[in-house]
Amino acid sequence: MTKQHILLVEDEQRLATLMTRYLEKSDFNVTVCSDGANVVDSLNQHAIDLILLDINLPNIDGITLCQTIRESLNVPIILCTARVDEIDRLIGLDMGADDYVCKPYSPLEVIARINAVLRRTHRQPQPFLSDNTSTFQLNESQLSVTINGTTLALTAIECRLLALMTIQPGQVFSRVQIIEKTYTEHLIVNDRSIDSHIKKLRKKIKQIGGNDYLHSVYGAGYKFEVN
Repeated sequence: MTKQHILLVEDEQRLATLMTRYLEKSDFNVTVCSDGANVVDSLNQHAIDLILLDINLPNIDGITLCQTIRESLNVPIILCTARVDEIDRLIGLDMGADDYVCKPYSPLEVIARINAVLRRTHRQPQPFLSDNTSTFQLNESQLSVTINGTTLALTAIECRLLALMTIQPGQVFSRVQIIEKTYTEHLIVNDRSIDSHIKKLRKKIKQIGGNDYLHSVYGAGYKFEVN
């Protein structure tokens, strides 16, 4: 079986060396990048399965890199940060990060987080949902949705939102339920973040001519319906 490949973006040499050793012992291939300016080149040179991305980097910071990567790639991203204030976390989520780990961290905890994210993002495509006028297929492993034959790239959070809601079309999910089921426990998220993600999803789907699948239910939350 081919080993999964981790891109470790970390400018602290001792930490990068330590984390590389743990990753290799856990049967991962590892490419290390110490400068934000070199990350895109590394992604072009290697088939990367997950990026472990430090926020504080020389030349280009991790938040900016996360946003740039999300514009063209759906590879899972775990941000590493010593800046644990709420604003940074919310910004990171909006940029499409899959998870966070706070420094100083345990390498074994990071390995566990990596495995959890990889399990979550490497699933088989869901069956088509359809009615007389439209077809809708979510592909979690590729972070994409295909609507009436057109494929739309999603952020990790958008994909998890749709995965949750398409399991039971028509069921109303409260914002609290959505937060609990789509975000890891240590992330700080509020209702406005959910509203923002739903709004962005609707806009994306509308741009490719899709129906309004995501419906607001006043005072209750959101539901997904194909028709």
